[in-house]
Amino acid sequence: MKYYLLSVIQPSEGEPPSTEALASISRNLDLFHKALREAGAWVFAGGLDGPETATVLRPRDGDVVTSDGPYAEGKEYLGGLCLIRASDDEAALDWGRKAAWATTLPIEVRPFVHPAEH
Repeated sequence: MKYYLLSVIQPSEGEPPSTEALASISRNLDLFHKALREAGAWVFAGGLDGPETATVLRPRDGDVVTSDGPYAEGKEYLGGLCLIRASDDEAALDWGRKAAWATTLPIEVRPFVHPAEH
């Protein structure tokens, strides 16, 4: 089994979903996470606060300098993530499709390099 990171891509502009839509998304995410657990694919999942809450740490001249985030300005940001186990890329993409339907947002699927693999 390989590990994959499913990244939830959140738009930085536009209207947030209504309370009813958020409740539906939450139910769909609960079902998605349940399916991951039942399939033995679940490792970890969670959402992130907005990029305005980030602090960026940069090594500079023998020190580490902090600044308010985000690291990069953009029209989209990482809104959440899910780390899964899947047999291959196609299985990971299938989980990514299910995540996209559950969240109603774009999902980036990327192989995750696990230390145990080296």
